Amino acid sequence: MDTTIENMINSIDLSAPVPEYEPMRQYYYLKACRKIVKEKSEALNRPLTAVVSTFGCQMNARDSEKLLGILKDIGYQESDDEENADFVIYNTCTVRENANLRVYGRLGQLKKVKRANGEMIIAMCGCMMQEPTVVEKIKQSYRFVNLIFGTHNIYKFAELIVTALENSFPEHSSGHGTSMTIDIWKDTDKIVEDLPVERKYSFKSGVNIMFGCNNFCSYCIVPYVRGRERSREPKEIIREIECLAADGVVEIMLLGQNVNSYGKNLEQPMTFAQLLQEIEKVDGIERIRFMTSHPKDLSDDLIEVMKNSKKICKHLHLPLQSGSSRILKLMNRRYDKEHYLELVDKIRAAVPDIALTTDIIVGFPGETEEDFEETMDVVRKVRYDSAFTFIYSKRTGTPAAVMEDQIPEDVIKARFDRLLKEVQTISAEKAGALTGQTLSVLIEEKNEQDASLVTGRLSNNSVVHLPGTEDMIGKIVNVKLLECKGFYYMGECI
Repeated sequence: MDTTIENMINSIDLSAPVPEYEPMRQYYYLKACRKIVKEKSEALNRPLTAVVSTFGCQMNARDSEKLLGILKDIGYQESDDEENADFVIYNTCTVRENANLRVYGRLGQLKKVKRANGEMIIAMCGCMMQEPTVVEKIKQSYRFVNLIFGTHNIYKFAELIVTALENSFPEHSSGHGTSMTIDIWKDTDKIVEDLPVERKYSFKSGVNIMFGCNNFCSYCIVPYVRGRERSREPKEIIREIECLAADGVVEIMLLGQNVNSYGKNLEQPMTFAQLLQEIEKVDGIERIRFMTSHPKDLSDDLIEVMKNSKKICKHLHLPLQSGSSRILKLMNRRYDKEHYLELVDKIRAAVPDIALTTDIIVGFPGETEEDFEETMDVVRKVRYDSAFTFIYSKRTGTPAAVMEDQIPEDVIKARFDRLLKEVQTISAEKAGALTGQTLSVLIEEKNEQDASLVTGRLSNNSVVHLPGTEDMIGKIVNVKLLECKGFYYMGECI
């Protein structure tokens, strides 16, 4: 943690009233947590351990780094042993109902563990907790859960831990334990900076530039559980990136539900294109990625910045969802097939070697064979490097879930198989286009199958395996691509 912040925490008097304003209020609770954890650790004569389990997207993964940062700051050691951990937290996803079922299954397994270890703290947070029906189900069927909170008050984690300890274990307070702490906010306009984060990688990091979503695609629950769009101040983003660069980070991933909407709600509006230009000036940062980029408002200015940038990676994830203009209207995507194809042409004209990836949903309510063929037509024209293909999943609470003309499962499955075959054929045809070239690769890890190899990524996100050693991890090296093995390259350092 930053020494200035650490000094502020150390200076706090726990006998004084709790500060009213953030982040000082959370610093107070960080110190209070440290005291509780230290006392408990000394009583057990061992360090306390914590497991953070993440379900869902990269936004959730970044949130989990914040949760783990706070847990480690207050004295927990990270563990992957759920059954023997002292603190287990599930950071949940609710984009599909199957995701909910996975969480319930995992909770069921924890029930007997909790029975054997009554001192274990079990917490639930994330998108799934923003649904009142879910919270009610946990209250009724999983009474052993100690703490429940949502997506809007993650910054209060230390404060919530203290409350949960007081409610669950009366010895930590003058009150009587009530077992379950629930703190769900419907929405927020608050962004709290300067709290602990524990990064998964030393050399790359996600950076939130905004939170929430205003798009209300008819199949998607995200706006209801993540709230309305709110952008971080550019100076705070730049300050965070400068700190990351000083700490050895060379690649950042800018995160938002729709990064193209960045800056619209700021007192002094700034476009995403303008923000990228400022980020590019940060010394030490060699690669800039971002997601997700919505086709409806990907501007010409952004394309121009991508064209001229020396740091923005040659990869763009541009969700299509459907190639049918009629279905796109039903999805409330606010672009049509023609607009999407024109956009692709503009991007490819500006950045000819860019890798394009996408998301496609098959079987949206009302989708006809003609609509599906429109999707296939876009796939053939764009020729994506890869695509995430999904069978439409009815999501309770969204407009699409109550639409008429839900498509029979056998029809959806047949269309999905056809789409997948087409996507894979095109990907295979495009694979290997870079063979023989020498390009920069960020080495990310030791190869899991062969200890003599390391694994990294090109600017276009393609995977490369090459002979190397552990000390190369985190470095950007020039690699000659010798052979394509379908979805990855074999190479050698030059």
